[in-house]
Amino acid sequence: MKRYLAIIGLSLVLVGCGSVKPKADDLAISNPIETALDLTAVTDDKVPVTINPGRFTTETVTYRLPRVVQGTYSVSDFGKYIDDFKAFDYDGNELSVTKIDTNSWTITNATQLDKLQYYVNDTFDIETGGGIGGEQPFSPAGTNIEPENYVLNLHGFVGYFDSLKNNQYTLDITAPATFKRTSALASTGMKSGPDGTTITSSYFAPRYFDITDNPMMYGNLDVEEFMVGDIKIVLSLYSPNKVHTAASLKETAFEMMKAQKAYLGDINSTARYDIFLYLSEGKENSPKGFGALEHHTSTVAVFPESTPLEGLKSSFIDVVAHEFFHIVTPLSVHSEDIHYFDYNQPTFSKHLWMYEGVTEYFAQHFQVYEGLIDNDKFYKTITQKIGTSKMLDDTMSFTVMSENVLKEPYASSYYNVYMKGALIGMCIDILMRKESNGQRSMLSLMKELSTKYGKNKPFEDDKLIAEITRMTYPSVGDFLKTHVEGDVPINYNEFFEMVGLKMGESEVETNFIFAGGQNIIFDGDQAKGTIFFSPMALKNSFWASQGIQAGDVIKKVNGQELTLQNAQQVIGGMFMWKEGQDITMELERDGEPVAIEATLTKPMATSETLIENPEATQEQITLRNAWLKG
Repeated sequence: MKRYLAIIGLSLVLVGCGSVKPKADDLAISNPIETALDLTAVTDDKVPVTINPGRFTTETVTYRLPRVVQGTYSVSDFGKYIDDFKAFDYDGNELSVTKIDTNSWTITNATQLDKLQYYVNDTFDIETGGGIGGEQPFSPAGTNIEPENYVLNLHGFVGYFDSLKNNQYTLDITAPATFKRTSALASTGMKSGPDGTTITSSYFAPRYFDITDNPMMYGNLDVEEFMVGDIKIVLSLYSPNKVHTAASLKETAFEMMKAQKAYLGDINSTARYDIFLYLSEGKENSPKGFGALEHHTSTVAVFPESTPLEGLKSSFIDVVAHEFFHIVTPLSVHSEDIHYFDYNQPTFSKHLWMYEGVTEYFAQHFQVYEGLIDNDKFYKTITQKIGTSKMLDDTMSFTVMSENVLKEPYASSYYNVYMKGALIGMCIDILMRKESNGQRSMLSLMKELSTKYGKNKPFEDDKLIAEITRMTYPSVGDFLKTHVEGDVPINYNEFFEMVGLKMGESEVETNFIFAGGQNIIFDGDQAKGTIFFSPMALKNSFWASQGIQAGDVIKKVNGQELTLQNAQQVIGGMFMWKEGQDITMELERDGEPVAIEATLTKPMATSETLIENPEATQEQITLRNAWLKG
């Protein structure tokens, strides 16, 4: 995931036809759990779902929707979005159902259970801060139910029986015949309705994990399919106001995936990769969690529809590349906590530094390694990550934080996995190359771990660091014990010196909400409910050229009122502004209105950044070239 499995053995036995009781292994093949979603029968924005599990021999069973889903590190509580949950016997009579917690229902007289029926609300509509209380799913893990578009993260629609997560599933989805439908789960057939206005698509999932791991998108979609080498890429885009098209991102996706495949080499064996892109139009009931969530052969991403095309391309590369690199870890290299994931009461691995941090490092490093960006841009990215990481708790043990990520104070430090986590990957990469005279790297280590373990063989969480130490060098082991398990901040200058780099002052390109690095140019007054320019704004060349003053209160941005309540959305949109775009802003200065109408120019700021040391030795330069170019 990027933000901008305990499998229990069968204890409930399904009874098949005939007088001989079949074995549990036979049942998994002969009696899949039959599930159905009907998108043509939506009522009050709720999708009806039917679950037919087969016949039980126990008197009580429990059915659950996930509390937490893989790839996220927060509580989602998908049971909150279920209405009118009912169980029926074989004569059509209702059975007794008890809701035992937010996500779980217990059915008594389960030997008579024929089917479950319930309705599912979508999560996108609830991301307003009101509505259903408590934590909300991260948008790319959420669901959308609209006449024109359905985001089907299936973990939001289909649940599991406690002891049947290993059973096979069949899934039928009925939708208007005019809909386009794309799925990371292969279709097993399609059947037209009696009058030809509907089509039911059928799918098969070997176990519940495959239900959660294969998102879908239905509706009036814009779809582009193309080949990158031997991998088929399917880009499905929904832009409510037709602002963007899949075709406009096709070349960006092609060049990105081509570079990623070259970077990964033989570690990538994916035959097809789906990218589901939902563009949020910024309304009150639109999704607001921008970013993406990884799956084995797909990713779901949510971005603002208002983003200019060049900004969207940049975000697309940054975010979707991160998700694709998750095929290395944790989708291939992962611990028992992930392999035997418990959707209701999960335990978490100690190694978010690897799952998210190393993945984020690869997502940035491949761009310079494969020539998509130059060295200076990569250096600036590293500088920004250092600056952000130091604003967070730089003395927190990463393994302790990872293992306790749902609790405070650790939950608030999760964002650091994309900052310090990536920097951890960088440091190990430099160490590996130095120890091996440029022959080994962070990527080669992940390839070796993939060969040793792989997606079907998890590692033991407590033994990974010792295993990596045996596979690499004592210096790598010392680094992990000191800076990952331990709480000692990293002295990045030691690693930069190895590759002939140093920190220095330079004029750097910034954006419209920072003055270089992480120096944000806005401040807020909680009591007055206002947002204003801070003194730092005068160091941003664009805003200085507009004659703004520290303390100017920002009333409107491009005609939209700016408040503390919508600041994340409005200022987040400013992050996507690009040179050449026309903007307006209404200010208040000493009680008087001030208007800005301008065409955006490239914002610059003087800032500390990473630069190449002109006094670097040939040995340092050689190591730097091996690190950045191979």
